[in-house]
Order: sequence, then structure tokens, then C-alpha cells
Amino acid sequence: MDVLKQQQADVMMILSAVCGMMSMLVFLTNVMTKRRKHALFLMEFSAMLLLISDRRAYIYRGDTSTLGWWMVRISNFLVFFLVLFVLYGFNLYLIDLFTHEGGLKTVPRRLKSVKIMILLGMALVILAQPTGMYYTFDEMNRYQRAPGFIICYLTPLTVMFLQGSVIVQYRKRLSRGMSTALLLFSGFSIIASIFQVFMYGISLNNITIVSMSALLYIFSLLDMDREVEHARNLEIEFYKEEKKKIHAMFEQTAEALVTAIDAKDKYTHGHSTRVAIYASQIAREAGKSDEECEKVYFAALLHDVGKIGIPDYIINKESRLTDEEYEQIKLHPVYGNQILSNIQQSPYVSLGAHYHHEHYDGSGYPEGLKGDDIPEIARIIAVADAYDTMSSKRSYRDPLPQDKVREQLVEGSGTQFDPVYTKIMMHLIDLDTEYQMQEHSSEKTEGFPARIHCESICHDCSTGIRINEKRSRIFFYSRPDEGFRNTDCLPTLVLFDALDGRVHEDERKKKDMCYFEYGQIRTDGRTICEGARKMESRKLPPDTDVWIAPDMRYISCVIDAVRIRDHMRVRLSDRSRILECIIALPDCSRYSYISLTGEHCQISNIRVEQDSYVSDEHEIPRIAEEVSFIRGCPEGDIPNLQIDGWRSSATKGIPIREKMALSFHAQSLPTARLVWHCPYLCLFTSEDGAVNGPGFREYQLIRLDGETWGSDSGAENDVQIDRTISFPGWNTWKEMNRQGIDCQVKIRKEGSQILVETENLGIMIKSRTKVSEDGRLYLALTGDQCALTNIMVCPE
Repeated sequence: MDVLKQQQADVMMILSAVCGMMSMLVFLTNVMTKRRKHALFLMEFSAMLLLISDRRAYIYRGDTSTLGWWMVRISNFLVFFLVLFVLYGFNLYLIDLFTHEGGLKTVPRRLKSVKIMILLGMALVILAQPTGMYYTFDEMNRYQRAPGFIICYLTPLTVMFLQGSVIVQYRKRLSRGMSTALLLFSGFSIIASIFQVFMYGISLNNITIVSMSALLYIFSLLDMDREVEHARNLEIEFYKEEKKKIHAMFEQTAEALVTAIDAKDKYTHGHSTRVAIYASQIAREAGKSDEECEKVYFAALLHDVGKIGIPDYIINKESRLTDEEYEQIKLHPVYGNQILSNIQQSPYVSLGAHYHHEHYDGSGYPEGLKGDDIPEIARIIAVADAYDTMSSKRSYRDPLPQDKVREQLVEGSGTQFDPVYTKIMMHLIDLDTEYQMQEHSSEKTEGFPARIHCESICHDCSTGIRINEKRSRIFFYSRPDEGFRNTDCLPTLVLFDALDGRVHEDERKKKDMCYFEYGQIRTDGRTICEGARKMESRKLPPDTDVWIAPDMRYISCVIDAVRIRDHMRVRLSDRSRILECIIALPDCSRYSYISLTGEHCQISNIRVEQDSYVSDEHEIPRIAEEVSFIRGCPEGDIPNLQIDGWRSSATKGIPIREKMALSFHAQSLPTARLVWHCPYLCLFTSEDGAVNGPGFREYQLIRLDGETWGSDSGAENDVQIDRTISFPGWNTWKEMNRQGIDCQVKIRKEGSQILVETENLGIMIKSRTKVSEDGRLYLALTGDQCALTNIMVCPE
């Protein structure tokens, strides 16, 4: 208590600032009823004035000057008066809460009587000024309790007891979080008031009431989160777990603001959190410190706070915005800056909100800043915000495939986005081979609904379930439609690949999503081979450990699926049989998905489990030769290499000498469709000279399409990329790579510097890497969806 007594002036100043900020946020918000908004504003604004007055009374205590004489009397009067005003605002809040969310048809009499008691208490405070009934002042201008001071505590105590009794009686009508906040407000305020009677010289009662008012505001916003999807709650919980250091009021307020923002827009649940995660990842890859990454995280988390000031009908409008509506949307960075600029201890948060829509070439808004004039934190957030917008569902479109998102970022690099942070985002995309960096909540709901009713094959299908080298088990129930037999209404598995992982029948959609169907498997053993090279099925003895549906009208089924390179095995079991099907896929590059559909049946209770370990490569018996695009091709000093996916394989390391040259033939695989489906040069060190071997450190990654990536802090890279007059354009460049090109690479070592030069189809690359650490250096060939043959190493 002595510590609090000594520091109470500082505590009052901090809490008054917090209450001032919260009163402003309450005034701007549109996500609560008007009466509740007015009640909360009255509480927070009165609480701010209460602490300012109490602090002034504390500061001028004992000041015998004329100013001190007036300040002590005015401040003490406001302290006693505003305590009742805060309780009056709390009473209005309770009335609105219990009559709306609590479902009470009439206002409890105790809350009505509280109004009268508060008005009576205010009158007594006014009366006490000339009479000295509550307090007096000595010759040193110091506050002294009067014999009737106990009356001034009885009025608030009685009010709080009456309010507390109503809360206890009707608490089950409210959510657990809100009832807890109300009980804390009443309970702690009552306890503090009782202690205040026996304590002198410390404003425990006022500090407690104001602290509980701030806590109540936070719980009010959090309570609105109950209407947000369950997946959104999980994202917030994940955010809380990842940021365990968050204990301060600013951080708690940030969480509440994000919840309020997302509650305004049904299509952006989780958007702010995902942008914050992506932005902090970009900052970390850029070499920022943990403290800087945390600043980026919170600035990104609050980047859309200005949408609080945009009308709901505009934010949730599904049709095209009018010019006037778009101009209003463009004001949200300005509103965000106005809201957050008052947080003087964390000025960086307002920068992200204010400038995240500025473009690198100066064509953005609200101020049209250009290049490095745009704050760095906003340039990072702009890239992360654009990525999540494109990879998430919107009212007018589904999420874009990740490769299309990447192409959009490439096109916007240097114009809309900072090329440095765009490059880092593209690197993160390259690492995200499973497309985990995207919105997941809607996929779960849409992919596995409670029931799929299939009138015909592909009439209704589940979202595709990715099958890879980790075994997956898919559980579901199937039931025939009325009037049909089980034998005529069996479910069907569609085996396919698509950029969005969904089955498509529309030809235009198939083309846009690169849809490729391998075949279909019916649960009665019949198969249809479409794009697969071969499909073989057989029946196995029934398994005694069968998953039985509680309702025997349903057939309970289990699918066990795994893929090893270009072969996939699918086992399907029900109560009577096990069917095994081996599928020889046309290549190793495409993905493979399973979608559930059927004919005249209902499929329900879909559940997926996956092993955490990779299956043995000999687990699937071969029914066709392995797909190879290097078999029979000329072989040079190093074995030929087929790369089916992003850096899925690499040559052995070639020791770097003073002067050397590397030549090879490169050809994109038939599945390649993007500019980065080409060879890469990897400069690295490791103990055994192998990529990803012990002690592996990558100093430079050079792609022949002109992109580079310096991966290790132990090296400095200087890369020059030029397009010569012979560059044919990207479409022709990709086509010529499909036909095959001969590549030449020159490597020189000058002390600790490695120079690499190559020119292919008009793209000239000159790279200089200075390695600051000892160790043998190697160069390896890798890439994405390409075949490298006739690899020769020779002196220059």
C-alpha cells in the first residue's frame, strides 16, 4: 500500500489517459446499441475526469496560494460528484444489458431505485460544500474528514450493493465473460469502498472504480466476439498463446479492437490476425530484431482499425461500390490514423493504419507517398495485406490459387509494392508448398458440411483432401436415398488435381484451375480411368476392426490413402469388404486430391486423420514404370537430374575452383506453367558437400528467370539482373524452356568472393557473393519442375 500511495499520482495519470482513449473509441464504434454506447461513454469519460480531479486534489494539497485554494476545493467536489456519475453510467449500462441480452421485459425495481439514490447523493454532495458535512480544509489547505463523512460512502456503497444483487440474480442470462466482468466491477468496487472508510491518504476507491470501468469496456467488446465463427475464436486464442508477454492495457485493447473490426465485415474474419502473422514473418526474414518484429505485428494487427468509422452497409456490400462509396472506403486509413495517433507510447501503430494503402510508385492513397517516403512498416504491411486479400474468400470471388497470388505480387513489385519485401513474400510462398498461408475457417465449414446430398456423380462434392506420402484416413457415413437400394447408391471417390483443390465440371473453370482428373473409384469396386496411366483394383479379406455407424441404415466407410511419387494406393473398407486400388499417375509433379461424391445417396460425418511420419517408399507396388524425362538422355560429369517439385532434388555439390564453367541442357516438365519452373543455382557450404547435409548453409540461390535469394547472414550478395534485346517475352521464354535450352554458367573465385555469370534467353545474371566465414564452398543445380541433363564441369 505504501508503494501505491507514493505512486498513485502516476497511476492516476496513466489510467485517465487509458479512459480518455477508450471513451473516444466508444464514441466512434458502431457495433453496440446506442444506449449501451452512451452508457459506456459516460462511464469512461466520467472516470477520466474523476482521476484528473483526484490527481489535481493530490497535487495541490497543502498549497496555500489562491490557485491552490480553488483547485483543492473544486477538485475534491468533482471527485465526490463524479464517483456517483460513474455509478450512474454503470446503472444505465446494466439496464440496457439486462433488457436486451438478458431478456428482461421490465427494468428491475432495484435499478430504478438506484437512479433516485444517485440523484439524492449528488444533492448531498452539493449541500456538503457550504455546510462542511463531508469534509473541511485546515489552515494549510489540506483536506480533512468531517464527522458526517461516513454518509458520503454509504450512498455509493448502497448503490453498488443493489447493483451487485441484480447482477448475481440475473448473471446466468448473460455470457460467462460479461457476467464475470460485472461481478468484478461490483465486487472490487464494494471491497475498495469498505477499505477506503478505514484508509486515509490513498484513493483506493477511485482507482479501483476507474480500473473496473476500463476492464468492463474491454469485456464489452470481447463479449461481441461470441457471434463470430468458432474458427475466429481459435485464431484469437492462438494469437494470445503466441503473445504471452501481452499483459499491458494497450495490448488488451488491441485484441478487443480487432474483434470489433472483424465483427463489422463477415468476409474478413481473421484477416487482421493473418496479416499480422505474415507481416512479422516478412520482418523476421528481412533481419529485423524480435522487438521490431513485434512492432510490425501489432501495427499490422491494427492496420484496418479505421474501418470502425466506415458504415456497415458499405463494408458488407456484395455488389460493386459506387464512386462515392469507394471514396468513403479510402478514408479508413485517415480514420485509423486519427484513432491510433493518440497512443503516443506506440507511435508505430498509427503508421501502419495510415499508410498501408500507399503505392511504391506514388499512385496510392491517402497522401500519394512514393518509394522510401512511405514508412517501412507500412510497406511491409502493404505486401502482407495484399497477399491475404488475394488468398482469402471475398463476397465476389473464391480464394485465388497461390501461384496466381504470386504472379500478382510479381506484377506489382516496384509499382504497387516495395520490391525488397515483395521478394521476401515470394520466398515465403515458395517455402509454403502445402499452401498453409491462407484462410482456413471457411474451408473447413464449406469443405465438410454436415451432409452432402448427391443426386448424380459430381452433383455435389466435398472439398478435395490432399493425399501425399503421409497416410491419410478418411471416415464417413453413406446412406441411400428413399426408394433406392444400397447396391445402386454407393459413394464414389474422384481422384484429381486442381489449383483450388475442388472438383469442377465447368470447362472454363477447369481451365482456370488447371483441373486434371485421374479417375473415379466406386465403393463396389468399379473404376473409371481418366488421366491416370493405369488403375488396378482388387478385393481383400474383410477387416475385423471395422468402424460401425450407430444407425444401421448408414454404411460406415474408411478410406486409407497414400501417395509415393507417381503411384497412389487407395483402400476403402465398409462392413462387408475391403477394396484396394493402385493408381499409376501421369507424373510426379501434380498434386493428388480425393473428393467424396456419389449417386442417389447422402454422405455425412466426414472426418480426416493423417500420420505424422512419411510412409516407406516400397509400400505401394508398382504397376507401371516410373515417369522419367531423363531416361535415355546424354549424361555428363554429373548424373542427370529430374526435379518434380520446388527444390525436391538437387545435384551433388560441385567444389568451387578459381575458374570453372558449368554447362547443361534444361527442359521444363510438361506440367510446368510458371516462369519460376526452371533451373536454380545454389551456392552453399556443408560438411559432406550435399544440399541439406550436416552443417548446410545456403549463401545464394539464383533462379534462371532472374530472381535471387540470399539465405544466410554469413554472406553479402550483390546481384545484377538485365534483360537484353534478345529477351523474347515471358510467354515465349516459358515455351522455349519447355522445348529445352542449353545453359552456360561461369564461376570465378577471388579470395572470399564468388562471381557467377550466366545468360539464358535474354536474361543476363551477374552475381557477386562475399562469404565472411571459412568453409569449403559448393555449387549445386536444383530447380522446380524441370529436367537437367548432360551436366558438364570444366575449367573456364
